[in-house]
Amino acid sequence: MRKQIGMGAAFVATAALLAACSSDPEPADAPADTASPEETSEAPAGEGVTLTVWTDAEREAALATAAEQFEADTGATVELVQKNFEDLRNDFVAQVPTGEGPDITVGAHDWLGALIEAGVVNTLDLGDKAEGFEQVALDAMTYDGQLYGLPYSTEAIALIQNVDLVGDTAPTTWDEMITMANEAGFEDRPFILFTNGTAGDGYSAYPLQTSFGAPVFVQDDSGSYTTEVGMGGEAGEAFAQFLYDNGAAGTGIFSDTIDYDTSNSLFANGESPFILQGPWMPFFDGGEMNLKVSPMVSAGGETAAPFVGVQGFYLSSQSENTLLANEFLVNYMATEDAQRTLYEADPRVPALTALAEEVSTDPVTAGFVESASLGVPMPSIPEMGAVWDLWNAAEIQLITGTATDPATTWSDMVAELEASIGG
Repeated sequence: MRKQIGMGAAFVATAALLAACSSDPEPADAPADTASPEETSEAPAGEGVTLTVWTDAEREAALATAAEQFEADTGATVELVQKNFEDLRNDFVAQVPTGEGPDITVGAHDWLGALIEAGVVNTLDLGDKAEGFEQVALDAMTYDGQLYGLPYSTEAIALIQNVDLVGDTAPTTWDEMITMANEAGFEDRPFILFTNGTAGDGYSAYPLQTSFGAPVFVQDDSGSYTTEVGMGGEAGEAFAQFLYDNGAAGTGIFSDTIDYDTSNSLFANGESPFILQGPWMPFFDGGEMNLKVSPMVSAGGETAAPFVGVQGFYLSSQSENTLLANEFLVNYMATEDAQRTLYEADPRVPALTALAEEVSTDPVTAGFVESASLGVPMPSIPEMGAVWDLWNAAEIQLITGTATDPATTWSDMVAELEASIGG
């Protein structure tokens, strides 16, 4: 396999669409069980119907395989429209209300808040099929307790270590990791975390922050994010102190001088034994480095939970073929064969548990699978847009030592964030 396995309000829908797709878990003309397409005796009639699916180049061939069987079973036609991934969200938001958009589009989970706010996406009923997917992937596609998409891949950063420098035993705590690096002679650069220079990198630091019990936003029992800021109080202030103590005023482990390219070069050249990064990094291209991948260590005593990015498929709220589109996603794209075809076309960590276990025979992939399983979805709520600048700026002040009162700096940042989102 390729080792570089790849990495965001009111919902408006007609009563008929909601009744067709959401309120009835087993539509009368859709299969009542979770059999594969080959085992299903009946499928919604689709003669004369065309389902339009937007995709990008990487996933078009995989979709075509499932579409061929779907067409044979239903009599419908599936029209695949290839678009640049970067254009999909804006085009979907712009065209669905005009009736010119697709029935289905591929997309990232962190688009969800914007799609719901624009009223362009419908709920999806996976039925028993949901049990086969990683919970974090389902949570990512869930908003206010409703599932809005079929996940197919997950992506999260993990701890990557150079085995030739520090051995192949993964550390389990922050102190253990730093001790391993120091004993190997890397006191000056034991670990690379911030890779966005002076702009800050709250994304990369998030596993350490969650290990202190300080999530950005609180999740409810359904896995959906609320607008309650969760990183204030003693837990957040303890994390702020940790950043300060390991920045310029303390150990010097954290710095604002490391950008993305520099971090790659330092690690690739053996100048640091540990880095917190994702499967998209160039280290995995040729498999030339002797690497181990494992979940990030805890610094605060709780699980170090990274942000998880999920990709999947959305249903249009204005589709005139909701039942048929739901059938295509649930009984043709949610199958193990279809998910494997997607993985082979673009090897991202699978969201389907059985397939994730299958590809975990590769130890590098296994490390990223485990890291994602411990993570939390990147919040897709619109309020997340207000977080980044304030959050990153506070972290940079702490690691550079310009903020000499970590608790106050952090609590002021939280208060400003709460005020900006009306919390």
